Amino acid sequence: MQQCLRIYGKQKTSGSIRINGAKNSAVAILPASLLTGKTVKIENLPRITDIDRLIEILSALGAKISFLTETSLEIDLSGVNSYSPPPELVNQLRASYYLMGSLLGRFKKVNILMPGGCDLGPRPIDQHIKGFTALGADVELDKGVMKLRAKKLKGAHIYLDIVSVGATINIMLAAVLAEGKTVIENVAKEPEIVDVANFLNAMGAKIRGAGTDVIKIQGVKELGSAEHIVIPDRIEAGTFLIAAAATGGEVLVKDIIPKHLDAIIAKLKEVGVSLDIGLDWARVKSSGCLKPSDVKTFPYPGFPTDLQPHMMVLLTRSRGTSLITENVFERRFRHIDELKKMGARIKLEGRSAIIEGGHELTGARLEAMDLRGGASFIIAALISNGETEIRGVEHIDRGYEKIEERFRLLGVNIERFCEP
Repeated sequence: MQQCLRIYGKQKTSGSIRINGAKNSAVAILPASLLTGKTVKIENLPRITDIDRLIEILSALGAKISFLTETSLEIDLSGVNSYSPPPELVNQLRASYYLMGSLLGRFKKVNILMPGGCDLGPRPIDQHIKGFTALGADVELDKGVMKLRAKKLKGAHIYLDIVSVGATINIMLAAVLAEGKTVIENVAKEPEIVDVANFLNAMGAKIRGAGTDVIKIQGVKELGSAEHIVIPDRIEAGTFLIAAAATGGEVLVKDIIPKHLDAIIAKLKEVGVSLDIGLDWARVKSSGCLKPSDVKTFPYPGFPTDLQPHMMVLLTRSRGTSLITENVFERRFRHIDELKKMGARIKLEGRSAIIEGGHELTGARLEAMDLRGGASFIIAALISNGETEIRGVEHIDRGYEKIEERFRLLGVNIERFCEP
């Protein structure tokens, strides 16, 4: 059965919403827990399908998992005795590659299928492998299975050729139990990396510099128990801020870290949206009368690629021509053809999209092909004339918890249904 969403057009979002834990933190923190043989407690987990898959993987490896509340769990890792995660589960999410670093760190060996997840173009893991080999691991690819082996891991000086969130975290995971000191340069600076480092440090790791260009890790012999609260999801927060801006609504977004949203907030103000910012909240108020803008995606603290599709939908409302340049993922423009079905006037030139705004969208039958593009279709549906149906909702479920229920909290008429 195909999961679908039905959304009625010309709706404003209004009210307040609390933001869940960050997907991009949680999908690394759960694999990171494998580095200890003790018990850890993790709170503020988003209940999304990527987390469900990782919980299944940890259980298959021998971990005992108990939910304490809907969003917090305790993991007993003393029984983990396997370094070969189930291929059928690994294949379902990109973040499964974090199992490489954590299992290599703990067992000095890993057998793992190459990761799955959204198709956003070439996303090679060569920088991950570069880090593992620098630490002393041998790497072999056998029929799609990555086999990593190390007699022991030793600290090293590693310079990443490109800024990569995945490689930064994976090398960090492998290095915390290595002998000696590891220095990783040209690292990514995303808040989620800091969150993972804080979790590892709570277990007894010695990591300094997370959130800067250089991370320094002094290896330790073992890690212990820890408790950790996952940071708020800045992408989910941005989704609801942009939805309110596009629909001409007024929404209070709560339990956020505003600093993590600086690039989004700045761009929304630039296009004419009114925002009030508090210590852990943001209130957006929009007339729906927007100005055009140029947007360039970059690694943090730049404008996030994960919100590029949402911003594109918003800019179809602006009166004038806007430009979006995608500098992170090669295939992050797959949503454009679907938006054109709704009447969006968008022209693609290489890594740039030219949006001729100010023209009405019309409801259509859309196919979500990836997580963030799929979420942007909900915003497009809300500002369009008529009814929109979105297929492929399983992609959206990978990163948004009960998305239809979340939008209903903001007064939106949206329903989930199944079709053969």
